[in-house]
Amino acid sequence: MLPETNRLKHRKDFSAVYRKGMRRNSAHFSLRALRKPKSAEFAKPTAEKSLQPTRTGISISLKVSKRAVVRNRIKRQIRAALRQLLPRLKFGWDLVIVVRPIAQECNYAEILQELEQLLVEAEVLDGNSRGSIL
Repeated sequence: MLPETNRLKHRKDFSAVYRKGMRRNSAHFSLRALRKPKSAEFAKPTAEKSLQPTRTGISISLKVSKRAVVRNRIKRQIRAALRQLLPRLKFGWDLVIVVRPIAQECNYAEILQELEQLLVEAEVLDGNSRGSIL
């Protein structure tokens, strides 16, 4: 599981990302990303700390598979990939990963690679880190 502070849970948060966020697409996923305004709650002397942690949600419909087992397996793999990428994510973003039906054919390495590429395109991954995971 992702840490509590990195989870996007409420319907209003998902709706805001869908309405106002930018979209990046790949073969198996669609990424919606919305930069959050700075919050007084997390205000610290440095600019990095004045932003809230990045929160992520996963949207996977019945069109992907009618079987919950398949949908849940895909969600677990996406969460594991996000956990691996979490230290490199910039602060202050809300992300929604929309899974496309063709994603059933992906293995974990492909999921990790595609998510990393989408996050780089959306400029959500921190560029000062050690580079590609794969």
